[in-house]
Amino acid sequence: MSVKISDSGAYLINGNTLVYDGPDAEAQVSALGGKCSPEEANKSTIAYNILKSHNTSDDMDKLKIKFDKLTSHDITFVGIIQTARASGLEKFPIPYVLTNCHNSLCAVGGTINEDDHMFGLSCAKKYGGVYVPPHQAVIHQFAREMLATCGGMILGSDSHTRYGALGTMAVGEGGPELVKQLLSQTYDISYPGVVAVYMTGEPAKGVGPQDVALAIIGAVFEKGYVKNKVMEFVGPGVANLSADFRIGVDVMTTETTCLSSIWSTDDKIKEFYDIHGRSADYKELKPGDTAYYDGVIEVDLSAIRPMIAMPFHPSNTYTIEEVQKNLKDILHDVEERAKVSLDNAVPYSLQDKIRDGKLCVDQGIIAGCAGGGFENICAAGDILRGKSIGSDGFTLSVYPASMPVYMEIIRNGVAADILQTGAVLKTAFCGPCFGAGDTPANNAFSIRHSTRNFPNREGSKLQNGQISSVALMDARSIAATAANGGVLTAATEYTGEFTQYTYHFDKTIYENRVFDSHGVADPDAEIVFGPNIKDWPAMSALTDNLLLKVVSEIHDPVTTTDELIPSGETSSYRSNPLGLAEFALSRKDPAYVGRAKEVQAFTFDSPEIAAVAGVIRTQFPEVSADNTGIGSTIYAVKPGDGSAREQAASCQKVLGGWANIASEYATKRYRSNLINWGMLPFIYEESTDDLPFANLDYIFIPEIRKAVEAGEDNIKAYAIRRAEGGADTCAYAPGLHEFTMHLGDLTAKEREIILKGCLINYNRV
Repeated sequence: MSVKISDSGAYLINGNTLVYDGPDAEAQVSALGGKCSPEEANKSTIAYNILKSHNTSDDMDKLKIKFDKLTSHDITFVGIIQTARASGLEKFPIPYVLTNCHNSLCAVGGTINEDDHMFGLSCAKKYGGVYVPPHQAVIHQFAREMLATCGGMILGSDSHTRYGALGTMAVGEGGPELVKQLLSQTYDISYPGVVAVYMTGEPAKGVGPQDVALAIIGAVFEKGYVKNKVMEFVGPGVANLSADFRIGVDVMTTETTCLSSIWSTDDKIKEFYDIHGRSADYKELKPGDTAYYDGVIEVDLSAIRPMIAMPFHPSNTYTIEEVQKNLKDILHDVEERAKVSLDNAVPYSLQDKIRDGKLCVDQGIIAGCAGGGFENICAAGDILRGKSIGSDGFTLSVYPASMPVYMEIIRNGVAADILQTGAVLKTAFCGPCFGAGDTPANNAFSIRHSTRNFPNREGSKLQNGQISSVALMDARSIAATAANGGVLTAATEYTGEFTQYTYHFDKTIYENRVFDSHGVADPDAEIVFGPNIKDWPAMSALTDNLLLKVVSEIHDPVTTTDELIPSGETSSYRSNPLGLAEFALSRKDPAYVGRAKEVQAFTFDSPEIAAVAGVIRTQFPEVSADNTGIGSTIYAVKPGDGSAREQAASCQKVLGGWANIASEYATKRYRSNLINWGMLPFIYEESTDDLPFANLDYIFIPEIRKAVEAGEDNIKAYAIRRAEGGADTCAYAPGLHEFTMHLGDLTAKEREIILKGCLINYNRV
């Protein structure tokens, strides 16, 4: 087994030897020279020491983190800066890098995208930031090359903000958390669990970082093993991986739902910093002589084989060999899963991809923060050299992650090797990762070394009857497949040699093109506003009582942020809160926006509310417009997997949403987004098969303001059910159906944000 998960905590002695919890653990630790209790030994993890050095509170159980640097891209930084401006922003207090790698094409939405870019440039000048123009670098590659420091912490508004391989603990969060840092506030979390990823062995020839990453994701995601925890990569196998290889594994840790990641560092990471002209930013990081971890993921690198994550999730993993041996069964399983992911909205079958007993794909993509690294592209070039991708329907596109990487593959000849095959080289762009680039044909099957393969991440639109699908693979196996005419092929079948290219980083293009204020703000600089850049609408404080109408009910096992607010075609509206809100849940529940707007317009004089209030007043006669707010809510089993985009929550808020109800939240970042937009993150822990409410029912929550003020967790609520046959009428069954929800752990600041109605109100001066 290549990946094994422990069911207990463990000590790591001298960075090499694991001792698992058990009756003999203390004696084994003592025999190896260890002396610490688990509580003390946990302080010897790399994660603990980085968190401690950035914690501004006196309590390591309740952290108040100040980050060293911030980074955002062009579908998040406008909203973040607009929120911070509304809250009193005068200057960026720490380095803030604005990259332009998502709306780079400026091909959709008229002037909208470039207007956003000019807004970013003008804000970098006014507030003292760094502006990276389109096509120069994807957000995370620029951060690796120019921002990461050993022992540092970076907060980004993209979920794949992960620089642990370079010794930087990085966190991807929704925009409001960056706003707090811009206002010199803190990132408040309970101390996270720390899980060791203990690596041994060495990857086989042809196995790449995406193979290792997918093996880990497939083993841990469904179990929630590292959810909201820090993954700390240790063990003798780490030394057998290059810096680029580690980076490729590290960026994919986001798909495990962990909070962050950190790796032990060594001479290979020192060399990375030396190459990039930042030797002073390197220092050795390693666990103490006796470190204790809350869990362990053992990874035998030598046992990992080329992997594929089949549609529609990075955790739906198989070895390519398994797919080849059990093709029909696996494709059938994918089709059955798709019925849930796609809500049976379109016919979906992969059977036509079987030709002569083999799986044939239509497109290959090597791109972005996961695939566009130097070593990935060079390895693909070795496999493709002298080959042809053919003149039929199969296509191959390669996107170097930054212009310095692009320049180097031109200089060393790899670019020519790739172009001669018929493949296309493109500039740094994140589009293939979120459905805005290289959209395949209807029913096409794309293999990608990118980060995600959720539905619509390839650009299809279920609402228009269009569907294609993405499988995730390593660049090496994508190249092997391309060299084999699109027939699924593992890179371990490649019999040639891999060239050991030396990387030379040339930052001249950054010096010539990137605007860097060096932290000096210019208060006289004018911000450039395009017509699509809108202020946030006014949002009211939490009322004494709440009356919520359920306007969407989703029972999928997991609901992604892509389903809450689509990526791709919505990108041009990310700077327009009301315009973007029109797309909320459009792929999952097209009726949602209309229903939410209807509720938003209701008053206590509206016939439907009058009918519901009549039922409520049988038990709560004091309920009135003076003490009760009217709004909407949605129910989803496990919402928020995937992107950090705050708009998954803010779109609901600007449409009158006051809460989400869930069995659990898929990620901390989505729950944080709800809170920062003044929405109550309710948890209903009972069976999802027999909810006390249904879609279009009402929920009355008395004295909710008082409960939030008092820090209560158990929240008593009452469902008002529609009368039989009364789906679109004002007929409601008599009687209130009592049930209990939970708010979970809320900090004092989070409670105050909810009470004020949103982070903007909390900070407004």
